[in-house]
Amino acid sequence: MGDAIRVAVVTGGHSFDVPNLHKLFRALEGVDAYVQHMENFVSARHRVKDWYDVVLFYSMLGFRDQGKPRYPDKPVQTMGDVLDAGIGVVMLHHAILSYTDWDLWKDMVGLDAESFTGYSHDEKMNIAVADSEHPITRGIVDWEMLDDTYEMEEPDADSQVLLTTDHSACMKTIGWTRQAEKSRVFNLQSGHDNHTWVDENFQAVLLRGIQWAAGRI
Repeated sequence: MGDAIRVAVVTGGHSFDVPNLHKLFRALEGVDAYVQHMENFVSARHRVKDWYDVVLFYSMLGFRDQGKPRYPDKPVQTMGDVLDAGIGVVMLHHAILSYTDWDLWKDMVGLDAESFTGYSHDEKMNIAVADSEHPITRGIVDWEMLDDTYEMEEPDADSQVLLTTDHSACMKTIGWTRQAEKSRVFNLQSGHDNHTWVDENFQAVLLRGIQWAAGRI
């Protein structure tokens, strides 16, 4: 695929529409996506930085005993390698709710997932562009789409807010960026299922988020 952006799409801990998730990433021009479970991602023999430009998490895994994540130590070591190498990171939808006891994860998402109090499926949401100058949102106009709402705290002051919503049952910030060690991190609360995935504006923001995390825009 030429100079395509190589993306590890990491799943686990939450059910999803497999065919349509694959279709979503095939629709993103210039993206070469490899959908895999977290266990496969962290168990790969070769160092992650040798394979991928971006790691996109669509997972919702948590911690087990003694403060260690599932597949003990491997996610800790792997994500240490990712951030040390400056590989881009994208947190998609329920990934922001993963690993509530892991400080590194909190640093990447910029909020405490333990503040989560509820959600609602298939809500009509107005999405507003909060920063029209950022490469991810430049040229994007406000739009409406169906998606899940999350009731939880807002990202911290180290986050750059790009997208917001005025839905009464949802956190205000929908899309935001951060820096975690050497890595660019794009967080996108949206993206529950195919109701959202087929939306052209959602696809445009997701693609640009991947490009930005990879340092391509």
